Amino acid sequence: MLIRSFLTEKWRTLIIPIAAFAVLSTVLFFPREQPDQLSEEHGQPLFEPIESMETTVQNKELEAPIELVAEAVSVAILVDVKGAVKHPGLYSMQDGDRLLDAVDKAGGYTEAADTRLLNHAQRLQDESVIYVPIAGEEPPVYEQPASSSSMDSSTAKVNINTANESDFQTLPGIGPAKAMAIVQYREEHGPFSQLDGIKSVSGIGDKTFEKLEPLIILN
Repeated sequence: MLIRSFLTEKWRTLIIPIAAFAVLSTVLFFPREQPDQLSEEHGQPLFEPIESMETTVQNKELEAPIELVAEAVSVAILVDVKGAVKHPGLYSMQDGDRLLDAVDKAGGYTEAADTRLLNHAQRLQDESVIYVPIAGEEPPVYEQPASSSSMDSSTAKVNINTANESDFQTLPGIGPAKAMAIVQYREEHGPFSQLDGIKSVSGIGDKTFEKLEPLIILN
């Protein structure tokens, strides 16, 4: 009896620490393994890393500005194509397009079109008018948007020695034909030395010069 009692007490002293160790191991190790197992079963982590969430928010915040920049870059200009083209009308063009691009968009020239005085390489400006005359017709004069490239910033006058055809068409009484004639005369005879020298250009008389004189400069 003494031996049995001794063995029972000894086993109790051994079983209690073993049981405590087993419970402690379960508490410490099982919770760590469970999330990993769930992650492997579903193929993705239970919780998205904080850094990944911050990156997603930043990308969403950047989407709107990028769209606005793209829209600003692709802003179109409007030109009015008239005269001897197949489909006259108002057309949306891109900055940098040429006169020929606008004519093509209007369906091209009609058989009666006179294109000899048109500058097909002319760069388009917003709000400008392109008129294609019929053979033998005197083109009407339209007010064209002013170009700041060859205008004096303080006086807002057209420099007749540096202006291009579009600039000349901003002046009263100067249409595409006369604008082209002025540029051609200047290329053949050199810069104008006096304002009234522009009267040497065919089609510009005293009455036209009276209108032009307050609006033009030499340098």
